[in-house]
Amino acid sequence: MGSTFGHMFRVTTWGESHGGAVGVIVDGCPPRLPLCVEEVQADLDRRRPGQSRIVTQRQEEDHAHILSGVFEGRTLGTPISILVWNKDVKSMDYVPMKNLFRPSHADYTTQAKYGIRNWMGGGRASARETVGRVAAGAIARKLLHVKAKTEIIAYVKRVHAIEAAIDPSKVRAVDVERNIVRCPNRATAEKMIAFIEKVRKSGDSVGGVIELVARRMPVGLGEPVFDKLEADLAKALLSLPASKGFEIGSGFAGTTMLGSEHNDPFVMKRGRVRTRSNRSGGVQGGISNGEDLILRVAFKPTATIVKTQETVDVKGKKTTLRATGRHDPCVLPRAVPIVESMVALVLADHYLRQQVQCG
Repeated sequence: MGSTFGHMFRVTTWGESHGGAVGVIVDGCPPRLPLCVEEVQADLDRRRPGQSRIVTQRQEEDHAHILSGVFEGRTLGTPISILVWNKDVKSMDYVPMKNLFRPSHADYTTQAKYGIRNWMGGGRASARETVGRVAAGAIARKLLHVKAKTEIIAYVKRVHAIEAAIDPSKVRAVDVERNIVRCPNRATAEKMIAFIEKVRKSGDSVGGVIELVARRMPVGLGEPVFDKLEADLAKALLSLPASKGFEIGSGFAGTTMLGSEHNDPFVMKRGRVRTRSNRSGGVQGGISNGEDLILRVAFKPTATIVKTQETVDVKGKKTTLRATGRHDPCVLPRAVPIVESMVALVLADHYLRQQVQCG
């Protein structure tokens, strides 16, 4: 089962939705990087359930415990192990569904592949697994900040058909965190929140788009052919639960432009090569060019809803399902720090690879 990600900066997540704990092992982090548990905890707090009325009401404190790899506030260069206990587990909510395949979940495919599955929650397919990704991403974010001053900010761009007008070059992290939907456009955020609450009360769910900008990007991250930066970013972000689409720069909108309209002209600014526009999204030929990295990820509506749905049981018998348990009516607000973490993991890995290969 693929639970390890990265080459030089490698992370392995472990644990299941309703198991005793979840966590991560980070291998390849350089020594002497200043790191304290509070920095990891800050991102886990942004991801945790129960933080507002428009997310799942599962109550988890998600306190991070660093078990190894850090001493006197600095990394040792050895594997860093982080554990988070599962406390608010209500596995009995899933008893009525244990022999049913929930629509658009991983129940059927996991059973078909392995011949066994943990029916309590979503097991490894649950978004609970992303606790480890966010903990590791906090370390990657710190590495990028110390080495390159890189800043990574994600935010909710669209919920269903409600889309915010946002300039990625001007968005600030403080503006993202000012409301519970994590959209920096305050007026649009209020509309998003009202729509999510309406959908939640009807027993349904909704999806949307998260946009991300990474500023002060090093030049030269990524490699030609199979290890292109955007290819690794796509793999990282499409590995997230509920993600269904990825685009970078102009993305699919670029298909409606001519080459003369889409190309980014090169210019000299303050003694370095820059581009006048940034339709490439900061990556050309699979390698970062130093401009802002701009990308978007599409998330489908949460699969678990309380409306009655058609399905079959493990024996193939037709039946219906009305799901119980505590679930997000919209994954986007809690997915913002998860998207940031996956991008940080990719960039940190490529940064270290670049240092080894080119110095």
